[in-house]
Amino acid sequence: MSCNSCSTDANGVPKGCKSNGNCGTGSCDKLTVFDWLSNMTLPNGQSTFDIVEVRFKNGRKHFYKNTKNLPISIGDIVAVEASPGHDIGTVSLVGELVKIQMRKKEIKYDSEDVKQIYRKASQRDIDVWKAARDKEQEVQRKSRLIVNRLGLKMKLSDIEFQGDGNKATFYYTADDRVDFRLLIKELASTFKIRVEMKQVGLRQEAARLGGIGSCGRELCCSTWLTDFRSVSTSAARYQQLSLNPQKLAGQCGKLKCCLNYELDSYLDALKNFPKTDIWLLTEKGKAVFQKMDIFKGLLWYAYKDNPMQWIDLEVDQVNEIIELNKAGKKVPSLEMYASKSNVEAEPASAFTNVVGQDSLTRFDKGKRKKNNKRRKNRNNKRKSSRKNA
Repeated sequence: MSCNSCSTDANGVPKGCKSNGNCGTGSCDKLTVFDWLSNMTLPNGQSTFDIVEVRFKNGRKHFYKNTKNLPISIGDIVAVEASPGHDIGTVSLVGELVKIQMRKKEIKYDSEDVKQIYRKASQRDIDVWKAARDKEQEVQRKSRLIVNRLGLKMKLSDIEFQGDGNKATFYYTADDRVDFRLLIKELASTFKIRVEMKQVGLRQEAARLGGIGSCGRELCCSTWLTDFRSVSTSAARYQQLSLNPQKLAGQCGKLKCCLNYELDSYLDALKNFPKTDIWLLTEKGKAVFQKMDIFKGLLWYAYKDNPMQWIDLEVDQVNEIIELNKAGKKVPSLEMYASKSNVEAEPASAFTNVVGQDSLTRFDKGKRKKNNKRRKNRNNKRKSSRKNA
């Protein structure tokens, strides 16, 4: 999504907000909250909430107290408390909606994580901040060379300089635990800055980079998803999906987060389904489970002696057979229950292929017709030549 500033003019040239890679209006960033209370005034005698939300690089957001009662609005650049020194960020949300965001993230008003705002950023603060941001790409390139020289099994994904330029946070991904004590000494002595290492998961890395998923849309983690819940292979089993890691894994290499979206619906639908490891006892023999259609409420069983013939049964019918088996009774056959089923399988002859792809030799038929026409023309020419002779 983009705002009006990122649209094109009459000649098709992108307008842009002249912010050199960062949105200047705040509406292009990830997970931006729309301030629908901006045009509303507070009741008489009620003061404005003194905590604001400040946005930093890569959509990182924190809450800060406006203890000095500065006139702050969305889009202002402010200098906030950091450890050590100060940091520079952009105000992304003010007012009563900040309370909702703090409640959503379970942050209390008197929490130690809520620090204070020093001042509105001066021009000198902004110049130092931009100069530090301009160094990030070159520092990242040199840092990767240092990591390769030390032989550490880690990947430096991004670097974020603090607003005063005295500290840098190095974000990295690694499969195992990494001893980077020597790396910190090398980085601190090379760049003359305070170094902080922060490990991010593969899902967070994919959210930062972004991309297009197999569904054809932008990744959920880079657009709207805020909490990364664990995804297990049982979610795919409940939904009767093939356990193919190439199809179930996302761009981060982990199982797709969307496997959890419809899981609750499948679990509710499976409450009345019997266990698939229970055999159905009939006078014709034992019947074994083959497959199921969850939302149609159908299960397919086949006799153990004849596994090629599948019989479709409804959930209530299967539960009835299981109850009879528990009572020590056997049903005559499954066919008598299948005949009562309202859902009938379509015969193979009902399938029609309008494209003509049911035949592997469909391209050869045309050639044969042409050859037959040529032979007929040759025979006619020969006959006519004989008559003339």
